[in-house]
Amino acid sequence: MTGDARKAYLRLAEVVREQQSKGKHKSFENQLLDAIDHKISMLLENPFYGNNIPKRLIPKKYGVKNLWRVELTRYWRMLYTITSKHIKIVCFILDILPHKEYDKKFGYKKK
Repeated sequence: MTGDARKAYLRLAEVVREQQSKGKHKSFENQLLDAIDHKISMLLENPFYGNNIPKRLIPKKYGVKNLWRVELTRYWRMLYTITSKHIKIVCFILDILPHKEYDKKFGYKKK
């Protein structure tokens, strides 16, 4: 994970640890963290697991040539890019965001 995604993940993990210490194990935050961890393990097996986002829709702020998306719990999304160095394929998680913010970022309009 990179930058803001890493910070958000670590913050989420801390919230879940605090909740679990108080006996709260089925919170939304816990479900989201489990979903992220599950998708990361799937990406380790197959980096092309997600849906490829068309190049024309990739926000310039990410500074990447390819962008992929996986769906998480409760309509959240995780965005990542794939790079290669020699034979090794590396995935970088760029963003984890709710569906509403995802739609706004990619210019999808409500119907």
